[in-house]
Amino acid sequence: MSASEGQFVWHELMTTDAAAAKAFYGAVVGWGAQAAPAPNTAYTLFTAAGGTPVAGLMDLPEAARRAGAPPHWIGHVAVAEVDAAAERARRLGGTVHLPPTDIPEVGRFTVVADPQGATIALFRPSRAWPDGAAPEQAMPGRVGWHELAATDREAAFAFYSALFGWQKAEAIEVGGPVGTYQLFAAGGRVVGGLFTRPAAMPGPFWLYYVNTADIDAAAGRVREGGGQILFGPVQVPGGDWILQYTDPQGAVAALVGKRGQPPGTA
Repeated sequence: MSASEGQFVWHELMTTDAAAAKAFYGAVVGWGAQAAPAPNTAYTLFTAAGGTPVAGLMDLPEAARRAGAPPHWIGHVAVAEVDAAAERARRLGGTVHLPPTDIPEVGRFTVVADPQGATIALFRPSRAWPDGAAPEQAMPGRVGWHELAATDREAAFAFYSALFGWQKAEAIEVGGPVGTYQLFAAGGRVVGGLFTRPAAMPGPFWLYYVNTADIDAAAGRVREGGGQILFGPVQVPGGDWILQYTDPQGAVAALVGKRGQPPGTA
């Protein structure tokens, strides 16, 4: 079994204006961009420092637009066999939205929804990753946290645990409408958390937090670029600060980082 199995190994933005999204995330996160060959579509690789690809960008497919899908981010989790994992997701009560499909010279993937409706992709590369090759989540410009706003936290965890082998980590009592925030680990490494969403919150959905050096400066770049802050910056257990926002096309995204000089201080 590869150490990458059960890990988030790719994140992808599907949007209605790829050129504008490229400029926005370049300014907000500091990503570079390079074109990548892809069958029947234009595909862009977002790159972190050093030119390392960390995420993808493509136009929202026309069929998805007709079905009413908004611009959105989707995470890809590595599995040993895509077809078997898709069937396992179906047996566990999930829905296969896109049947297992090959991407020439890249890999095989499928898109599924958990029983509560949150979507996620399952992926196996054409060439096996060496052990430990999943992107390092602590580095700047990488996705550092994965969060699920579920309709039922316990039921959602049971699904993903059975599908990917995820393990429960610490359960944090945050109070208020969120209540318990359950951390989860993949391969023994804590990579995210899930909670039962308040009734007023839309969802269920996955949210991905990109590491940034200065959360307040990043918030300013979100606003300057035409995005809208939804929540934060607020401090979370462990000392980091987070904010959630929509990009100019409407995709929901998030940032996590340290606070430099608090706004309004000398």
